[in-house]
Amino acid sequence: MINRILVGVDDSGGSRRALRWAVEEAAAHGAAVQAVTVWQTLYEAGAVPYPVDEDKLAEQARERLVRAIAQVAGQHAAGIEPLVVEGDPAQTLCGRSVGADLLVLGAHGHGGFSQPTLGSVSAKCANSSHCPVVIVPGRARDPRWRVSQAVDGCGRCVPAVCGLRG
Repeated sequence: MINRILVGVDDSGGSRRALRWAVEEAAAHGAAVQAVTVWQTLYEAGAVPYPVDEDKLAEQARERLVRAIAQVAGQHAAGIEPLVVEGDPAQTLCGRSVGADLLVLGAHGHGGFSQPTLGSVSAKCANSSHCPVVIVPGRARDPRWRVSQAVDGCGRCVPAVCGLRG
């Protein structure tokens, strides 16, 4: 049974596809969706940190998340819980995956390549999440993309595999 779907949203096309998939899956199962944007300040290695307005960065992240939810979810937008968190994206999403039934991510987010490879956050979450991970591919019509499923034989993988729609 799928009750709670966590989806990572970073304002990229890949994360919008992941959000759309999560909303459709939630509607099919009557599940709740929590859309999470993780932001962080990045400094070049060895550089002295400069002052940043973290409140402004958090507010901009929230605005992007709310806009993405409105654009993608339409009538289902009111049922999505938006959450904006500061931190490392992969670590934060994996930490928040405790208690979730699915973690949904785009194949790549910002800075992704146009090749059929996983982004660093997707790859890290696939290895470290506390729940099954769905990685939504970037281009459904690209013949290099194939639907794949990996299971480790644990009791939780069978319901996750059986519960997913084609």
